[in-house]
Amino acid sequence: MSNQDELLRIEGIRKTFPGVVALDGVDFDLRRGEVHVLLGENGAGKSTLIKMLSGAYRPDGGRILAAGEEVRIHSAQDSARLGIATIYQEFNLVPDLTVAENIFLGRQPRRLGMIDRKRMEADAAVLLERVGVNVSPRARVRELGIARLQMVEIAKALSLNARVLIMDEPTAVLTSEEVEKLFSIVRQLRADGVGIVFITHHLEEIAVLGDRVTVIRDGKSVGEVPASTPEDELVRLMVGRSIEQQYPRERPDAGAALLSVEGLTRDGVFHDISFEVRAGEVVGIAGLVGAGRTEVVRAVFGADPYDQGAVTVSGGLIPKHDVNAAMAAGIGLVPEDRKGQGLVLDQSVEENLGLVTMRAATKGGLVDLKGQREAAARIAKQLGVRMAGLGQQVRTLSGGNQQKVVIGKWLLADTKVLILDEPTRGIDVGAKVEIYQLINELTAAGAAVLMISSDLPEVLGMSDRVLVMAQGRLAGELSAEQATQDSVMALAVSTPSTPTQATTAQATTAVEGHRGH
Repeated sequence: MSNQDELLRIEGIRKTFPGVVALDGVDFDLRRGEVHVLLGENGAGKSTLIKMLSGAYRPDGGRILAAGEEVRIHSAQDSARLGIATIYQEFNLVPDLTVAENIFLGRQPRRLGMIDRKRMEADAAVLLERVGVNVSPRARVRELGIARLQMVEIAKALSLNARVLIMDEPTAVLTSEEVEKLFSIVRQLRADGVGIVFITHHLEEIAVLGDRVTVIRDGKSVGEVPASTPEDELVRLMVGRSIEQQYPRERPDAGAALLSVEGLTRDGVFHDISFEVRAGEVVGIAGLVGAGRTEVVRAVFGADPYDQGAVTVSGGLIPKHDVNAAMAAGIGLVPEDRKGQGLVLDQSVEENLGLVTMRAATKGGLVDLKGQREAAARIAKQLGVRMAGLGQQVRTLSGGNQQKVVIGKWLLADTKVLILDEPTRGIDVGAKVEIYQLINELTAAGAAVLMISSDLPEVLGMSDRVLVMAQGRLAGELSAEQATQDSVMALAVSTPSTPTQATTAQATTAVEGHRGH
């Protein structure tokens, strides 16, 4: 490697926060035209490292070199001037602006002193086409789903013509087809000489896309290995131990139906959805982005309205569009957008864990703060939340630890039916197994779990039954034995001809037709 090939070098970087050493002597380098994977558990220090490269944090020690010259990155503008663009796991978009306005925010083309909106929208359309997303440049960002928001972020980064592109979990919410489009874009950028820092928890992506891997554990660099390194060795480096079973589902005997959904319909969104989840059971919901999965479970929880149908828990009817009634009946929802819908970011870990139980802990207008604190400490320890203390602001936790807090607040409420929407998005393999074990504990205690996931192996590995949605309808129901990647995907891309669930025979026919293509 010549000096001209090195785009970026980090030497002995150190960063501390009150009570926490986030990075302790990390070394890393990036070469022209390569994909360098940055791997580590949630809380290992990956996000802190990329925030220093993007100007959000300043290092306490060590140095950063760009093209062989030592640099200081004190702001986003410094980072951009050095040709560094960052796509964060949590989106950095303005909801009330259009797609084009977000892509060129602060860099709008001008003509005669005025913003040249026509040119801006035309340039945005070219970038959107390049990333393969069918969305109007004039669409408001708030109108887009998570997958499309991710592609807008990528288009925004491409507009900067960056020499260094940092991608933090870019595939976490994408379908397999969208992932392939993204990988094509990354390969083209690599061929153009761009250096790419790629952060992912999907280990199978590393050998497909990466060139080198640097592993960070507990804020330290623990090794640099080729991207062809076997997954079990990557896991050992990352978590410091071997993980024998990736999906450790234990299947207790199912009991009586806890959650029953009958004929749930919302015009133009989903139609005639009927299913039940029994005590001790995990039911997975699979389907492509836009199939209506999230919309259905939000309606079940009372967060969104529906036009027809009924939701019952243990035989008791839940009023429509009434979150309080759903919670009182024992339904909990862990939403796909943990920061926007699952947490109060400016509050502490303790306060977030107590959100659901605060009303029950209040008597005579006074909250039992001691009891809440003890309960929060117990559940945080049970879930292994990495934090400086219960008073730490929840926005400063890593993504995986934030997700543990979102789940923990429902565990404290003794939830009967827990709905998990993308429960392990952006979470490392070690934390995933901890959450899977937690699901086992819930079902062993007689709770019911309804789980949505775009990670198909996760659905197959952890579900006792799989419901497959397509175009707002239930396209089929498969037992754990029947559910394979082929059978689920065949139903997911099908066009349900009736509003009723597909039979096993229909599912089999769909699979054979899919394989025939």
